[in-house]
Amino acid sequence: MPHNHHPAIVKRLKRADGHLQTIIRMIEEGRPCLQIAQQLQAVEGAIENAKKALIHEHITQCLEQPLKTAGPAARATLKEFKLVAKYL
Repeated sequence: MPHNHHPAIVKRLKRADGHLQTIIRMIEEGRPCLQIAQQLQAVEGAIENAKKALIHEHITQCLEQPLKTAGPAARATLKEFKLVAKYL
């Protein structure tokens, strides 16, 4: 099943990749550890957000769509799953 938001996720990851390349140069240049750690935190956050977007898109596209015709119990279970998935 095609995913509508994969281009946005790829864009996020490419931006994180560029940022990571900058961090590598910072290390090679001997920049202060505090600056490097701050930048690493930013890259980690960007990757984490891309992962969350991918997971939530999967829930919507691959799980929710097929269950639209399911009974109320299945829809309630999916709704609860989506709520708990926000904490990933």
